[in-house]
Amino acid sequence: MKHFFKKSIYILPIAMLLFACGGKEAKKATTNVVEKTSKTKTLEIEKPQLTFGFIKLTDMAPLAIAKEKGFFEDEGLFVSVEAQSNWKNILDRVIDGQLDGSHMLAGQPIAAGAGFGRQAKLVTTFSMDLNGNAITVSNDVWSKMKSHVPKDKDGKPVHPIKAEALKPVITEYKNSGKAFKMGMVFPVSTHNYEIRYWLAAAGINPGMYTKENVQGQIDAEVLLSVTPPPQMPATLEAGTIHGYCVGEPWNQQAVFKGIGVPVVTNYDIWKNNPEKVFVMTQKFIDENPNTAIAVTKALIRAGKWLDEPKNRAEAVKILSMSQYVGAPVEVLANSMTGTFEFEKGDKRNMPDFNVFYKYNATYPFYSDGVWFLTQMRRWGQIPDAKSSDWYASTIKDIYRPDIWKKAATLLVEEGNIPATDIPSTDGYKPATADFIDGTMYDGKDPLGYINSFKIGNKDKK
Repeated sequence: MKHFFKKSIYILPIAMLLFACGGKEAKKATTNVVEKTSKTKTLEIEKPQLTFGFIKLTDMAPLAIAKEKGFFEDEGLFVSVEAQSNWKNILDRVIDGQLDGSHMLAGQPIAAGAGFGRQAKLVTTFSMDLNGNAITVSNDVWSKMKSHVPKDKDGKPVHPIKAEALKPVITEYKNSGKAFKMGMVFPVSTHNYEIRYWLAAAGINPGMYTKENVQGQIDAEVLLSVTPPPQMPATLEAGTIHGYCVGEPWNQQAVFKGIGVPVVTNYDIWKNNPEKVFVMTQKFIDENPNTAIAVTKALIRAGKWLDEPKNRAEAVKILSMSQYVGAPVEVLANSMTGTFEFEKGDKRNMPDFNVFYKYNATYPFYSDGVWFLTQMRRWGQIPDAKSSDWYASTIKDIYRPDIWKKAATLLVEEGNIPATDIPSTDGYKPATADFIDGTMYDGKDPLGYINSFKIGNKDKK
């Protein structure tokens, strides 16, 4: 042992001398390594420790990926991502400052700024995904619908399945004195508007809201009610509801458990429709502008990573973790890897069922937000007529593409995304008729759109 210490005394000065002589070279080499492995230009972050919320759905994926792949950390952010019990809880916790931001229904920040439900100044800087939802019915309802659905030459149902096939089933329930009940996740959710759109396109009245009656069931032929997403399959199995509209994996879970059949996806109700958004309060953004940009940067990178097909299998494994969605890998893979299963065994190619980056999916388009406002007005959640200018000015306070552009421009400078991925736009997508009923939607003509429907409120232009 004495010899060891003696040798150490001689080795230490020699090592120090070598380090001193080669220090500059060593430092230079280290710097080069850092430059090669990290291109991120870290902003001066006002609040590095952040807590974000989410509901256990596939479309929370950008949050999970930004954390697990180190995109938040690259921006100097240390983020906790926590599952929440329901959408109301998420809204309240963001407004009250218990969460710094959250995965949220697109309609939630819009309703909060437009006069329906709890009011607050909430901001969307990032659109989390396109598509991702479906409408599922119980096995009993499907057995009664099936004979009214056109078949192809192989005897398989022709998709998309329209709600006309559900009409005789609703009539049968009515004649036997039973109400036909369906679930959706929240009054201002895409799911509520999608299931209403699908039903109304077939002439089925899904019910109206008024100032006095916020249940949305006035004159309803189908009674729609709120059920939290993870509880959808169990509620269907118990017979409390006869169908539902929800995001994944809860439609594929019904197929997996053999308790229901998805009949239409929201890709077929409105092709490449916006789904969830990431939301922070206006107060948070005012106090932490660089942090808001950094968060948006990390999420854009996550969206890009998710839309590279080679990454989907890894994404499924990450989402299956208990702290995220916690559903079995095979259930998540059914929709996340380019397919979607309707009846058990009827698995079809659907490469765009989940889109996280393509088609400018992450950009918060004003026209997407205006669509939600038109549906709130159509069904009476906005009880009074508004001018066309009101729709434009209201959404510009909530959807913030200017923050998205700052984040994306930095990502271009860093080489993380190509410049061509920043859309040249005034915030409005071109008019489209990519809906299940072929109705034309132009975000710059909200009143014309509202007035084009047979069922729903009408307003003077």
